[in-house]
Amino acid sequence: MKKIESVNEFVIRFANVNGTGSWSANLLFARAIFRMGIPISPKNIFPSNIQGLPTWYEVRISGKGYIGTRGGVDIMVAMNPQSMAKDLKELGAGGYFVYDNTKPLNPAFVREDINYIGLPLTEICIREYKDPKLRQLFKNIIYVGALAALVDVDFEVLKNLVASQFKGKEKLIEPNIKALDLGYNYAKENFECPIGIRVTACDNVGDKILIDGNAALALGSLYAGASVVSWYPITPSTSLIDSYKKYAKKLRTDPETGGNNYAIVQAEDELSAIGMVLGASWNGARAFTATSGPGVSLMSEFLGFAYFAEVPVVLFDIQRSGPSTGMPTRTQQSDLISCAYASHGDTKHVLIIPSTPKECFDFAADAFDLADRLQTPVIVMSDLDLGMNDTMSEPLTWNDDRQYDRGKVYSGDDLEAMTERYGRYLDVDGDGIGYRTLPGAHPSKGSFFTRGSSHNAYAAYTEDSGSYVEGMERLLKKWETAKQYVPGPDIRSDNNEIGLVFYGTSADSAQEAMDRLSENGVAVDAMRIRALPFNDDVEAFIAGHDKVFVIEQNRDAQMRTLLSNECGIDPARMIPVLSFDGMPITANTIYDKINEYLSVAKGKKKVA
Repeated sequence: MKKIESVNEFVIRFANVNGTGSWSANLLFARAIFRMGIPISPKNIFPSNIQGLPTWYEVRISGKGYIGTRGGVDIMVAMNPQSMAKDLKELGAGGYFVYDNTKPLNPAFVREDINYIGLPLTEICIREYKDPKLRQLFKNIIYVGALAALVDVDFEVLKNLVASQFKGKEKLIEPNIKALDLGYNYAKENFECPIGIRVTACDNVGDKILIDGNAALALGSLYAGASVVSWYPITPSTSLIDSYKKYAKKLRTDPETGGNNYAIVQAEDELSAIGMVLGASWNGARAFTATSGPGVSLMSEFLGFAYFAEVPVVLFDIQRSGPSTGMPTRTQQSDLISCAYASHGDTKHVLIIPSTPKECFDFAADAFDLADRLQTPVIVMSDLDLGMNDTMSEPLTWNDDRQYDRGKVYSGDDLEAMTERYGRYLDVDGDGIGYRTLPGAHPSKGSFFTRGSSHNAYAAYTEDSGSYVEGMERLLKKWETAKQYVPGPDIRSDNNEIGLVFYGTSADSAQEAMDRLSENGVAVDAMRIRALPFNDDVEAFIAGHDKVFVIEQNRDAQMRTLLSNECGIDPARMIPVLSFDGMPITANTIYDKINEYLSVAKGKKKVA
């Protein structure tokens, strides 16, 4: 029978039941491989219900350093009878099906082209543990021990991780190591170990770390000086606030008084949350909120107010599957248009799109500078995949000499020296950005009324058409100014005919697909978009290629629509490569769709 043979290159998926404690055991396995110097990419795929439904945990192991989702499964650890039929179909030919053989396997689950590894997990647990809860918890640890033997994970690394995980709870260390031993010894005694798939220690990780994007966004906000947070709980953004609270409690507590130098407010809804952020930002604090697609819909009215009244706002949108409630615990890139043009009327918002935890950290800090500099909402577009999954990342670094960019703010001294009349919305420098003042800056100068209704350059209410048009055109000038401040595209070009455009979490899978295309004689250039508004390099890249594929994780090709709308590019010149099933886009999907299009196009050319 065929057996997959591979060293440091495979995908393993754990199929469990939500609420059984499997996540921590599966994470233990993933981190052990990472400690061995092998790049990994774990994905936690969980239901929105609390417990009882199927959950999966997939780990991509790649000595080559690929951390995007590949597609396909080489080892399936099938611990959930409910999902076993589906799990069996996901396993590739020659793969390994690990299951609990305490009871005979249902004949319906037998395939001739895969390898079965039966572990009597329930039997071992009944023999070793009297407490039913312990039986379930240690069952997970036992199969991790067995996997260590089967794929040759360094057992000492596992033991050290257990000791580290339960530091301060020493009574738990020995029972967990015993459970690992039970699985490890059983596999060693009953199977030829290692199997065809194995790992071997290397040094392909370097100084990289494992961290989720939400934690990195929280740290970036903290380092940027954010001190006010207002939010309403929604998956998958809640852990961002949890992380900020944890870090702020450690780093933002007054050492003398023990008081908090920050404020976190859980609002009654998303509209209230962003309203509080607007008030705090207007008063000069650095403030933010975090939400997902449904929250953005509710926040749109205040986002329009902030755009028109020109109040700095930072919003983190951790995207999930929509529309409406959609699939709350699945990932997508489907909020682009709703965020770019949030609110009624002619509105344009700055979007920043990170691809890695390192960029989450950096772009979070940049977002506060941009919001202050441009006096407008800045929306950071992450997603569930990046936000909630541990991802291998460059270390997060901060330059202690960095100064916050508060933009154009008149101080009390500036106002005192001013002889002309202060105008909040006067375009003094020709860049579309006026000078603001903060409350209390001067006892008699610099005051203005912030309003969401039409106003003139001096912030006075008006319905004069000329004043309104002048203000709206100035906001467009500011939009043009923003192009020099937002992160530019990441372009890799060798002047090939074919170009790939992608953004956010599509980047890693796109890179792997590009390498596979190159291996098959199809050379491509690439552009990773990192922000809206687009600068001239974005338009030039698309204009410079005969065929441009735009890779997105949504149904309606929203980035393609934005490129067409903002740059005037003919949509027909941009070929969509789409995935919107709620799972991270795979390298296989990108490669197959591009390869299929090129094959068909080549065939048509020959026929002609």
